[in-house]
Amino acid sequence: MEVSDGLLLQVNNGEQWCNRWKHPNDDSDRSTSPSVLRCVASTWKEGLLNRKRPFVGRCCHSCTPQSWERLFNTSIPSLGLRNVIYINETHTRQRGWLARRLSYVLFVMERDVNKDMFTRNVVDNVLNNSRVESSIVKVATDLDGAVSQPGQEQKAVSKVKQKARAFLQEMVANISPAFIRLTGWVLLRLFNGFFWSIQIHKGQLEMVKKAATEQNVPMVFLPVHKSHIDYLLITLILFCHNIKAPHIAAGNNLSIPILSTLIRKLGGFFIRRKMEETGDGKKDILYRSLLQAYTEELLRQQQFLEVYLEGTRSRSGKPSTARAGMLSIVVDALCTGAIADVLVVPVGISYDRIIEGNYNSEQLGKPKKNESLWGIACGVFRMLRKNYGCVRVDFNQPFSLKEYLDSQRSRHIPPPVSLEHNLMPSIISAQPDAQLFEGQEEEEQLNRELPDDILRRQLINNLAKHVLFTANKSSAIMSTHIVACLLLYRHRQGVVLSKLVEDFFNMKEEILSRDFDLGFSGNSEDVVMRALHLLGNCVNVTSSANRNGEFTIAPSQTVPALFELNFYSNGLFHVFIPDAIIACSILRDSSARQPVLSHFLINEVAVAPPCQTIYQVFHDAVTRLIQYGVLYVAEEDQEELSPSPTEEPWPKKFPEPLSWRSDEEDEDSDFGEEQRDRYLKVSVSAEHQEFFVFLQRLVSPRAGGV
Repeated sequence: MEVSDGLLLQVNNGEQWCNRWKHPNDDSDRSTSPSVLRCVASTWKEGLLNRKRPFVGRCCHSCTPQSWERLFNTSIPSLGLRNVIYINETHTRQRGWLARRLSYVLFVMERDVNKDMFTRNVVDNVLNNSRVESSIVKVATDLDGAVSQPGQEQKAVSKVKQKARAFLQEMVANISPAFIRLTGWVLLRLFNGFFWSIQIHKGQLEMVKKAATEQNVPMVFLPVHKSHIDYLLITLILFCHNIKAPHIAAGNNLSIPILSTLIRKLGGFFIRRKMEETGDGKKDILYRSLLQAYTEELLRQQQFLEVYLEGTRSRSGKPSTARAGMLSIVVDALCTGAIADVLVVPVGISYDRIIEGNYNSEQLGKPKKNESLWGIACGVFRMLRKNYGCVRVDFNQPFSLKEYLDSQRSRHIPPPVSLEHNLMPSIISAQPDAQLFEGQEEEEQLNRELPDDILRRQLINNLAKHVLFTANKSSAIMSTHIVACLLLYRHRQGVVLSKLVEDFFNMKEEILSRDFDLGFSGNSEDVVMRALHLLGNCVNVTSSANRNGEFTIAPSQTVPALFELNFYSNGLFHVFIPDAIIACSILRDSSARQPVLSHFLINEVAVAPPCQTIYQVFHDAVTRLIQYGVLYVAEEDQEELSPSPTEEPWPKKFPEPLSWRSDEEDEDSDFGEEQRDRYLKVSVSAEHQEFFVFLQRLVSPRAGGV
């Protein structure tokens, strides 16, 4: 893979610390010894070492086929990665000794940012919006005694209008190009102090920049939310690539004196966490109408938005459930004709280590501490004394919201499958795929009978889930994610360094083979030792005299350490979740449990986007496990039907996909020979059994007694 404009991983930093741990006779990746992940996929991995990394971030071909073709060309994937915080004279228009010394200043001054890019007369335009005027009159009418005397109604309207103006003054952003430049320079210097690199794919940014300059429509960035740094990262990266700074929807918990002014100058606008209710429990129609009108005005003036669908930072390392409130306002603005179209850009963000350190206190049930200026200042001071490894930000291919909505209206939208529906196969021994994935005519009839409001809500929820699934899928897997996962679910009792490096290497190759990208590069042993250093007190490292001086690494058994390791291991949970559900279903000896498990895990991680059936995902997972040799097809009185390279694929060995014979079927057959039941069995190989147990462990803490 091409790497330019800085290194992905600065392997010279802390070299002395790394060399302390190296085995004297082993300086290369261990790829020859047997290993679980290497054995189960050896037939897929022969040419993997020399292949390019997958290009992630394409939009959904099923939902937005036109957007799939737009903005993309075959040269995009080959543009490679860039370290955003690495700046030298080649990034400026100047050359020479002085340019090298002042490269950061010159780079910032040459960025294209000016006042004409941003909003004008927003407050007045919002107050004159017809929806806001109607809300003001309604609120004024509802005031006690507002119309009891002649002439009082106009005073009440004026009073409510002043209140609305005050709400807007607290809400709206006030972007300052000069402050963006200053902040850009400060962040570039600061981030160089506590991050090794901030990686972006130049091809992804090329598509975003092309959309921003060539298509005369607003864009909405929808990132995953893992840290407070997310706000600054997106703005900094866009600023460095001459893309207009977005208006950022921030929670009003960050509306702190001094800090709130700085946030507004960078594009932040503050919204309530719970916007639907007033202090007396009634719906605050005035605030809602102001937020809708303000968002609509930003889009009408072709401003860019940045909205966090999760609403709050993830405390588990996995995306939280999508909240579609702000997204529904964008959809309504498009549907009412206020704007012609919107480009949606899901954004994946991955950290080696988050700057907040951990969320152990909240995981243990302690209340969240409110943000304060003093707390933020102390946090910045702590950050300056530590290093947080690498960051990877992936901008997905922009897609047309109008095209997405049109495609959804032209197809049926299946209603959410209830838990009772999922449990029915277990209760009546029915065939689950017939229950879950057929009957589209009935669903279409149901769609025609549902009220428009319910269909609208369902469509917006599906859009939010789809975007969050896409952003999470494009998020790079970091070295700390892999090391934490291996220590928690494969080597809970400890492992020697050489074995950990071997398993790390093979899991890295397995992740690449599934078309997920990595947020690191370099020699596996160096990367593992850096990950262990970043995980800090979560791991215990001891020297073992009877193992040729090798180090033994084990996860710390304290509850906070296990919570923190689980947080980072969840960064790759979505990579293996379909296989893990299959493994647990077979463990429970009932494939009907697959949809049940997926229902209970729906708040843990999305198994599939709304446009794809669960059956498709499980079908692919079973196919993959059979190709790896972990599962094989067998039938009564026959030991194995595992396919050889010349045999037909496993689904053709079944009368129909994932089907089995019902007890009610007639035992007599018109065919020449009696049909025998066929089964999926787990390979008896020790390596395959170990991999299967690893998959089960991934889900077992979450599935509980399912």
